[in-house]
Amino acid sequence: MNSINGLFIVSAMMIASLCAPCQAAITHQSWGVTADDGRAAELFTLTNSGGMKVRITNYGGVIVSMEVPGRDGALANVVQGFDSLADYTSADYIRANGHYGSIIGRFANRIHGAKITLDGKSYALDPDKNGDLDQGGIMAYFRQVFAATPHDGAEPSLVLRRTDPDGFMGFPGTVQVTVTYTLTRSNVLRIDYRATTDKKTVINLINHSYFNLAGSGTVDGESLQLFAHHFTPIDSGSIPTGEIRDVTGSDFDFTQATVLGPRLASAEPQIAGKKGLDHNFVIDGTPGRLRIAVRLSDPGSARVLEVWTTQPGVQVYSGNSVRPKVALDKGWVPHGAISFQTQHYPDSPNHPNFPSTELAPGQVFHEITEFRFPKQGR
Repeated sequence: MNSINGLFIVSAMMIASLCAPCQAAITHQSWGVTADDGRAAELFTLTNSGGMKVRITNYGGVIVSMEVPGRDGALANVVQGFDSLADYTSADYIRANGHYGSIIGRFANRIHGAKITLDGKSYALDPDKNGDLDQGGIMAYFRQVFAATPHDGAEPSLVLRRTDPDGFMGFPGTVQVTVTYTLTRSNVLRIDYRATTDKKTVINLINHSYFNLAGSGTVDGESLQLFAHHFTPIDSGSIPTGEIRDVTGSDFDFTQATVLGPRLASAEPQIAGKKGLDHNFVIDGTPGRLRIAVRLSDPGSARVLEVWTTQPGVQVYSGNSVRPKVALDKGWVPHGAISFQTQHYPDSPNHPNFPSTELAPGQVFHEITEFRFPKQGR
């Protein structure tokens, strides 16, 4: 066999391997123990028939990696994640406030003054260095090991459960939380959040994944469209002022697909002060209905991410700083990825004009977010 024929055969085999159907499945393996107190965690791999592959650990419900095909069918990891459990549980990572890929709760984002009042009773929460609640508290869900149940099949899923005790991080009520990840045959990772309580409380659950559709570099050349005509401005402490502002005519207007780089370098005070985006946008349409919130596209790979959700808002954070040593060691830089945290608005308990985050006994908190990767040309 001459070299040309040999090269042709090898190339054909590579193309066939890319195109051949994969077996949809979920597998799991031990992933070591946490650095702080030796809790055992597992790593689960969900694969669909198209070859898309998602790795999730029951430590913090973290999405560790998400491999998605591009224009040529080749897979690339489009979320930022780390290689070992130790990377997520080191003292440096915790000190640097790392939340890559994790589930945040019982209350995501911020509550001013780390205090809530329900039916006239005040509850002191876990304050950060600024005196506010940040991402649920120092031992919140991103540092918890969830009970995990895998479900195999054509659309594999992973069910994570946690009983959040009354008084944990200061929150009232024992809350039963279920987070279900499902990888569909159509390249959708669905996250289904459910929770109940035995005492009135507040709740706001999100996923904190960072996306780069090219798989490397920065997101400056990627285009962002937000299906949001309003956002909630913030003060110097990143706390919403209570205003709901129209984006029209401002650098917060992403209602048409917009290349990110120039906007992240905007002189607009709200953006310049954060060195990029770190703001809650009010998603168009009716909260509680599944609707599109975000479309991110990369011209080089032709990958597209659509974020659909039932939530009322989405925190868009353009990775404006890189603090954990493990991230710096990977060579990650500011604006190396962008996060779309579908949510209720930050500091909602202190703003009656924001959608309520209260949950009472007999009610069910239920929200869905989907990360969709439509095929090129759709």
